[in-house]
Amino acid sequence: MSTDTAVPGPPPTPRSPTLDVAALRAATPGMRHARHMNAAGAALPSAATLAAVTDHLRLESLLGGYEAAEALAERTERVYQSAARLIGAAPQDIALVDSASTAWQRALGALRLKAGDRVLASSSTYVSSALHLLEMRDSHGIVMEVLPADASGQVDLGALETALREPAALVTIAHVPTSSGLVEPVAAVGALAARAGVPLLLDATQSLGQLPVDVQEMHCGIVVATGRKFLRGPRGTGLLYVDPELRARTRPAAPDVRGAEWSSAYQYEVVPGARRYETWESSHALRLGLGTALDEALDLGVTLIRDHVTELAERLRAGLSGVPGIRRTDPTAAASGIVTFLREDEDPRQTVRDLRATGFRLTTVPASHGQWDLGRRGLERVARASLHVYNSADDVDALVAALTARERRRQGARVAPSETVSRTTSETPSRTASVFPSGATQGSATPPSTGPEPGSPTPMSAGPEPGSPAPTSSGPEPGSATSTTTVPEPAAVGPRPALSSRPTGSAGDRADVIVVGAGIHGSSAAWQLAARGASVIHLDRFPAGHIEGSSHGRTRMIRRAYPAEIWDGLVDTAYNAWQELELASGQRLVTTTGGLYARAAGAPGTLRGPGCENVDHARAAELFPGLRLCEGFSAVHDPAAGVIDAQASLTALAALGRAHGVDRRDGCTVLRWRRDGEGVRVDTDQGVLHAGRLVVCAGPWTGELLPAFARPLSVVRIVNLHLGSSRRHLLEPPLLGAFSVDVPDVGLLYGIPAFGGAGVKIGLDHGPPEDPSAPAGPVTEAERDRLLGLASRFLPAADGPVEETITCRYTMAPKNRFAVGRLPGEDRVLMAAACSGHGFKFGPALGAALADLVEGKERPDLDFLSPAAMCITDRPGPGAGA
Repeated sequence: MSTDTAVPGPPPTPRSPTLDVAALRAATPGMRHARHMNAAGAALPSAATLAAVTDHLRLESLLGGYEAAEALAERTERVYQSAARLIGAAPQDIALVDSASTAWQRALGALRLKAGDRVLASSSTYVSSALHLLEMRDSHGIVMEVLPADASGQVDLGALETALREPAALVTIAHVPTSSGLVEPVAAVGALAARAGVPLLLDATQSLGQLPVDVQEMHCGIVVATGRKFLRGPRGTGLLYVDPELRARTRPAAPDVRGAEWSSAYQYEVVPGARRYETWESSHALRLGLGTALDEALDLGVTLIRDHVTELAERLRAGLSGVPGIRRTDPTAAASGIVTFLREDEDPRQTVRDLRATGFRLTTVPASHGQWDLGRRGLERVARASLHVYNSADDVDALVAALTARERRRQGARVAPSETVSRTTSETPSRTASVFPSGATQGSATPPSTGPEPGSPTPMSAGPEPGSPAPTSSGPEPGSATSTTTVPEPAAVGPRPALSSRPTGSAGDRADVIVVGAGIHGSSAAWQLAARGASVIHLDRFPAGHIEGSSHGRTRMIRRAYPAEIWDGLVDTAYNAWQELELASGQRLVTTTGGLYARAAGAPGTLRGPGCENVDHARAAELFPGLRLCEGFSAVHDPAAGVIDAQASLTALAALGRAHGVDRRDGCTVLRWRRDGEGVRVDTDQGVLHAGRLVVCAGPWTGELLPAFARPLSVVRIVNLHLGSSRRHLLEPPLLGAFSVDVPDVGLLYGIPAFGGAGVKIGLDHGPPEDPSAPAGPVTEAERDRLLGLASRFLPAADGPVEETITCRYTMAPKNRFAVGRLPGEDRVLMAAACSGHGFKFGPALGAALADLVEGKERPDLDFLSPAAMCITDRPGPGAGA
């Protein structure tokens, strides 16, 4: 094989026997909000890889593309060295390309195959490679032979040896196919091919980065690989290795200025190394990102990576064996980090969609991507999980638990919470998860009675969980919902073990959890709880789509700018939780527009936050020409601020809840509740219900349901207008984003740009007290005129008619804080309320937090928002029951 000197590896150093998975997860932004098990599709890059790409793009914007490439030429050269080290080659044997398919095509083009040339291909060959061979058969007349597989699924070495007795031009094999966890015996194949004098083309697309690849030991003439899979590099990167002896006999079919010199009018010379296969145009930023990913793999050690991912894969295969209805589809020679399976009588795409809704990132592989493998085995499509260094045994166990709970729900079986829901190997203790952490069992609440008992609580009504628009100053956030708080990334960056199983549809009069309020927080909590396996009854006193609370309306605002650092982690969690909801629902719910939050220079209460900067009125005008600030105003620019599609969000949450069996009951008013044995009894105007836990997300009606909070909380009326314009583009992104202006002697004006066909939205973050028991009245002429006057002052392009008027309610708490957590003196009741006009953005994150608390998980990150912080330390008095 190669006579060039391979790049020496680093001197041996003592290495930990296991990876520091916690550190690797922390360095991988994508693991903060989901369990990613799709490395075979596109693995999650590290923060360092991401930074390498974005830093170079930023440098190009400052210097220019050619100049930036020249400035970092030495770093680019090190990418070749790192790639060579990883496969035991020399740097001059490496070409950097944009994909494995491009590498394959250039290598095959250089071989100049002609009619009658035999190509021996393994059944593990990838679809793009197979398609190329089929085309060459039809257009060039090559002879293509697919090698049979043995009983283990690997290429039949005896058949290969027999086939090589006749002249052949090429042997090609995929180290690991896309369709299973199979690992081919590449070294044995390479030895047979070398003995016959036939070059071996190894497709290492699914192996490089998770399994050792050594071109010398494997006798490889050509290796193709991509950067985005187990190397954890950026998409749009790949590499090609060509052995020097083979290079001497081949030339690129389409030379480029990068790999050849035009030496005279009718002559050219190719460069001596493998870069003859490159093209001039390429992304230097992506190549530098690939270099960072290569260095990270080398630093960890591929052997250690292999041991970790194969151990997790074996754990998953063992766990799947115990899930009813699940069939493993990997061949017996599976020994990589890829695991394939399917549920009998179900399209794997549905399986994967349901798993995605609970925070797992898997994919499916159709037979059309592997006809010589899946097609041969009669498999139309399989579900595929692929594990990497950022995955842990907890991820595997959670996936097994989710599949187990899902199957039991499908079978309509109710399983006691103490029953094991996660089982992986016989050596692994069972993992148990219950919605009743203090030891009570499902259904332990006393049976329903026919009416109130002596000493029952006085009647009180519970309403929907309203989510009002929230302002963007130190006070309420324009466009947010009432009654919420955010939590740092839910401890389980994805799904938890199932709580219990139940059939979908009506839960009758008993459930694991009753959620009161169907605004953003109640709907998020109901989905999260049901997705984790709890049976959930979800109540709202109004019909669906009502406008009495705080969650209705078209849009809300999201922002990172907050008055105090204590909010930063929670805001970060909120952004991640919206991403998770978008992935689960398959909808875009958040649009980044940037935000400006202005106030008179020197006024107290200035916002701040990660990535935010202070700007003067002139710079603000450059950022948002649609917003007019006069001299004497300054602003905080938040480039991450944006607009939430509130209507679509509530619709998506309701649909996800239904998909997981939430029993939604609109128009059902809670009259009273009380502790009942080891559970909670809830009296409604439609009957008596029992549950192990009660979650109250009642917004403006919190004080009625929880009387101890009636005094510290207040409900106020908020008015919004949507305004038209003769110059609408000035009120749309990017000329206008989310904004607020603290107007002296008036209050905080907030706004959301024209969005989704609606005009610009404006409102004031304060208003008069309002009784939530009475219907909200229409917008008055005085309220309308006040907002129109402010619009003419700060939004000169908002000169059109009033397109829509909206009233909603904020539930205000002292210091504009939230009340989120367990009810003081009552550990079976939880609440999320009084979000003071800036809670909608935290809805999905708070839903996950409430589900954590129901499961018995401690959330010290919520302590500063606990209900007890409002100095309510005892049982909440009448209405709690005894």
